Amino acid sequence: MSDCLFCKLANGEIPTQKLYEDEHMVAFNDIHPVADVHFLIVPKLHLDSLAHTDASHEALLGKMLLQAPKLAAQQGLKDGFRTVINTGKGGGQTFFHLHIHVFGGAGLNPHIAEVTTQ
Repeated sequence: MSDCLFCKLANGEIPTQKLYEDEHMVAFNDIHPVADVHFLIVPKLHLDSLAHTDASHEALLGKMLLQAPKLAAQQGLKDGFRTVINTGKGGGQTFFHLHIHVFGGAGLNPHIAEVTTQ
């Protein structure tokens, strides 16, 4: 999608400091962090949301989830972290390109009700 912000970030059209990149996904810090560490894992393939996936996306979703603990540890989250996937307007999603939030560390409220506006 030519007007999708996350597509532009993932393909390098908009520069960002990447924490990780491979042929399937990219990870970068959230611009509105809810904790000291807060980054996003974004597939390079445009998918509006988790609700728009099917069995053909199984490997991609698995790779994204398996990357989360590796990147969390690299960012210093050795005691744990939280992952969130907002799905659809009713699920709090405002950027309609599937992404996983990974966050933790100091500043994280364990009772966060509204995790993010993305």
